[in-house]
Amino acid sequence: MSQDKQDSAVSLRQSFFDELGRREIARRAREDAERAQQESDNAGAMALYHILAGEGDFLREKGLVLDHTRYAVTLDHENFRLRAYFEDDKASVTSADKRNTANMSAAPRKQETADSVEAAVLLLAQYLADESF
Repeated sequence: MSQDKQDSAVSLRQSFFDELGRREIARRAREDAERAQQESDNAGAMALYHILAGEGDFLREKGLVLDHTRYAVTLDHENFRLRAYFEDDKASVTSADKRNTANMSAAPRKQETADSVEAAVLLLAQYLADESF
């Protein structure tokens, strides 16, 4: 084999390191996209939390306790729980009854998806009105 053909021949070593590099770039891109999505979901939850926290008097009047975790906002009442969980830039809004549970763990009885923080507020208001206490 001539020198020119050897220089242009495929190298297992070089192909291996090229492949590792491509995989590392792809892994970093996936991690960056996942991190950005998590930040977006958390920002949605915090935006909802701040909207609801701004209505502290109304929450107290209705006997609601506001809480949040990284991706979720919860309104707890002694008889029910309203929750909005953010994932993939959408909020899963649930209503759960706590009246007939032995250990106060409320199983969701209603669930809808909201495409925005504002839509999540509207669903929470609907579920709260459904409770009509």
